[in-house]
Amino acid sequence: MIALIDYKAGNLTSVRKALAAINADVFTPDTPAQLAGAAAIIVPGVGHFGSTRALDDAWVEAIRTHVGAGRPLLGICLGMQWLYEGSDEAPDLPGLGLLAGSCRRLQIDAGSALKVPHVGWNSLAHTREASIVDGIANGAQVYFTHSYVAPVTNDTVASTEHGEAFASVVQRGRVAGVQFHPEKSSDVGIRILRNFMRMAG
Repeated sequence: MIALIDYKAGNLTSVRKALAAINADVFTPDTPAQLAGAAAIIVPGVGHFGSTRALDDAWVEAIRTHVGAGRPLLGICLGMQWLYEGSDEAPDLPGLGLLAGSCRRLQIDAGSALKVPHVGWNSLAHTREASIVDGIANGAQVYFTHSYVAPVTNDTVASTEHGEAFASVVQRGRVAGVQFHPEKSSDVGIRILRNFMRMAG
């Protein structure tokens, strides 16, 4: 059973539909205690980093306990950024801190035709092998909508260019994240979700 966390930061309907397409059993926990029965956790989200404030100490403790037990965790878009130590978008608010570094606003050169937010299809450039990208071709196209990005570090599995390179897929052990929206990324997104399901066993 996959726990899909709802902290009121975006519509979960499309994520649920994508998971239903791969026959995943999904529930949305009402309390942190309900995570105890989950085989895996997905933290989706869109919008401002401040929305993660709803994931209070009780949620953080439950999610950390889940990860500590070796069960997988996937962050999507804002959910991926929350895996880091924090974000310049809400500097007073800590992230989950499972990945080192802080997120910041995309840097676009003055006069560039590129815009922020970064909205639309863009490519993944693999930086190393990892189970979350099994079967995903280098250069595969996925769908983004975001203004803030995570740094390229040793946890980065794939990067993407939009004015600068940023981490678009990350994985450390059984903790993974994608900056794009797999539920809007056609077959590539479905493959990412299937790969995560395999991590959940």
